[in-house]
Formats: sequence, structure tokens, C-alpha cells
Amino acid sequence: MPEIFPVILSGGSGTRLWPLSRGLYPKQYVDLEGETLFGACLERVRGMDFLSTPLVLCNQEHRFLAAAIMRQKGFAPGDGARLILEPVGRNTAPAIALAALAALEAASDPLLLVLPSDHKVYPPDAFTASLKTAIKAAQDGLLATLGIRPDNPATGYGYIIQGELLDEGVYKIERFVEKPDQEKARRMLSGGNCLWNSGMFVFRAGIFLEELGRFSPAVHAGALSAWNKRGDDLDFIRIDVGDFSALPSISIDYAVMEHTERACVTPLAASWHDLGSWESMHEAAPKDEMGNSALGDVELLDTCGSYISSSSRLVAGIGLRDMVVVESPDAVLVMPKGRGQEVKTLLELLKAQKRMEAETHLKVYRPWGSYETLAQGPRFQVKRILVSRGASLSMQMHHHRAEHWVVVRGTAKITLDGKDMLLTENQSVYIPVGSRHRLENPGHIDLELIEIQSGPYLGEDDIVRFEDSYGR
Repeated sequence: MPEIFPVILSGGSGTRLWPLSRGLYPKQYVDLEGETLFGACLERVRGMDFLSTPLVLCNQEHRFLAAAIMRQKGFAPGDGARLILEPVGRNTAPAIALAALAALEAASDPLLLVLPSDHKVYPPDAFTASLKTAIKAAQDGLLATLGIRPDNPATGYGYIIQGELLDEGVYKIERFVEKPDQEKARRMLSGGNCLWNSGMFVFRAGIFLEELGRFSPAVHAGALSAWNKRGDDLDFIRIDVGDFSALPSISIDYAVMEHTERACVTPLAASWHDLGSWESMHEAAPKDEMGNSALGDVELLDTCGSYISSSSRLVAGIGLRDMVVVESPDAVLVMPKGRGQEVKTLLELLKAQKRMEAETHLKVYRPWGSYETLAQGPRFQVKRILVSRGASLSMQMHHHRAEHWVVVRGTAKITLDGKDMLLTENQSVYIPVGSRHRLENPGHIDLELIEIQSGPYLGEDDIVRFEDSYGR
């Protein structure tokens, strides 16, 4: 068997899962029910001992989030696993082309298993059995996709119409159907030969690139040029911005699968959920006898068929019917089920208003740890800062704000205008406007401190970096 590289596509923005998913913290990295979707996908890959180390593609803005979860799951970037950074989103065809080029440099005639990072698939044994059927088809030179037996006329998925039987569990694809309206979906279900398009694929890297060059030569040429101009940045592979940005934004279906004679489909004999909306989250979540999914600190009275999620406080509901309520520390979404596609429209309105809730949470993750906004007002802001063991912030200065740091727990090494000092619990330091400074954690436990900022402008872009361990 040739080497099989799992390719994990993790560049999506997850706009329909706002307010938990944000521009700088998309859904695949959000802790949902004790696990991230990206982490669960890595676990799925690790459970298949016939797979090689993964190739992960993510947006460059999310690289430290992806890298941290990869390390937690035993796939340290640069230590076998590879993390490829997309400078901009260009859909699945260009991303998979980069993965195919990377795999061909690492192995001879490799197979790719392409997995979106926002799916829930179980049980593992059933998924593996269907996957091995698709792998056999891919070894024979076919481009195989996994299809899902539909149990309702869903309008949020693309469909595949099965054609003739090619081999046991493998069918030719008669045609693809883009997201249909409900009446069309009902008609297709009544025919008994349709599947949901899962977005999971298995094929040889070389054959995919050959078909991409035949049917979408501009994508093939642009991806090859962007790959050849790549550079290394710490444990990351950076793709050339100019060439990749010039590529069309196109899915693998439109670029290749709808045109090639090599396409086939294997029905997936496992439960599957594409967790792209709050309705799909409700469908996949455990429910009580009234059909409610209540996550977090939730109390319900006379409520049925609803999805209620609380992140930071008590959420109480009375008389709710088929509703979605999602609470986060700085925003609450309330809507009837069935209108989840409109969350994306709402988010665009928030972005147009330049609302920070569209892009970030109150808690923001950095490669050195995290910070959380506790209070803010005219000319002041209070943050709680956590610095991981052995980590350090950049050597930096601010033009518009002064800072006061109070250590709550751990030991802080402060460099201030060329002088070093150590602070421990309850000690503090003042950082004047324009001073060069750096914060480090030399201790054996995480460092926690409170930062009080003051000044006429407190934006995160008021940072001038002189030295940085993370290449920012």
C-alpha cells in the first residue's frame, strides 16, 4: 500500500456559528462540548494506524491556534506533521493542490485522504471500513469521495446522484447537484440513489494534479508557482502571497470532480454531521426528553426542540419552541431554528459596523498564552494576562498608552528600557508611554497578571515590535 497522507482542511471561517466562532477564532478551534472540531479530526486520524503524519492547511492568521492543538494531539508541526499557511482563503481546490505538491515531495506516488476539520463522524470502526473501500478505489486510479445516506431533505448540503456500480461499495457519479430547494431535495430522496456530498476524498496526489491541470489549468499553474516560492517560518510553511492570492476561489467539485471521468463515490456507513450551523449542532448534540440540547449553565421551563448554550452565565428559558440561544461573554444570539443561514448575513452587518464582536472574543489567544478584557472605558482598559511557562512577549513599545502590571500568580521577568527585574505575587511595575519593554515567564507555572492600560488610544495595533520569538 502506498503512503497515505491525511490532509486536514482547516482554513474556514465558520461564520454561521457566531457568536462562538469569530474571524480570528473560527469554529474549528472553539471548544465545543469539551473538544475542538480540529482536535477531534486529529484524533480521528491518529486512530488509523495505516495513515502517515498529517498535512494541515490553515489560514495564516490562525497558525498558532492550529499549532497548539496539533502539539496537544502529538503532531508537532515541523516534527513529521506539516502546517501549510494559506495567505488568503481560496476554497478547496487550491488548498488540496498545495497538499498534493507537498505529499509528492515527501513520498513516491502517495494517496491523499482529504478531511474537512469541522465534521463529526462516528463510530470510528464504521468510518474506517468505508474509508478502506474508498482507498481501494483510489489505488485503482479513481478520485473517490465519501457520500452520506440522507435521512431528510436537507437544503444546506450538496448532493451526489449515484450511477452504475463499479466495484463492491463503489459507484460511478452520475452528477452533482448544488444545494437544492426542499422540493427538489424531496424528489431526489424518493429516487433512493442520492447521497449528501461530504467533502471527504481519497485519491493519488499525482492523478489529482493531472486532472486539475486538465480541467482547471490556471489553478494548477498558480498553485505550483505559489508552492515553488514557499518559505519556512519557524515550524510553518508560508505560501507565496502574490501567486496564491491571484488564484480563483474554487471548490474541488467545480474544478475537477464535476468534469473528470475518474470520479466515484463510496457511501459512508457511519453517522456524520457537518457542524456548520446551529441547527446541525442541535442535531448532533445529546437531547433531553423534550428534544432540547442544553449546554452550560442553563435552566428551562416549558421548552421543547431548542438548542440553548451558555458560556459564562446562567441562561433561563420559558416557553421556547424550536429556538436557538447561544450566549458568550460579550454577545448573545437568539433566533428560531431554520434561519441559521442568515447568521452569516448578520455577521456581515456587524463587520460593516466595525464591531469587535465580529472578529474577536474578550479572551484572545496568542502564541505565548492569552489575554482577556475585564473592563474598558474612555482612556482605560483592564486585562487579565496569562503567559505560559517559558514563554515571552515581544520586545515592544507603545506610542499612545502606558501600562501598569500587577502580578497575581507566578514570577515575571520584566525588561524595561534595558534593565531587567523579577516580580512575584502582589508586586507591580509601571510601563511609561514610549518605553521599550518585554514580559517573560521564567518560572515553572503559568504567569498571571493584571494589566491596566491608560491613554488616548488603546487599540491592539499600537504595538511596535523590535524582537519577537514568533516571527510576527
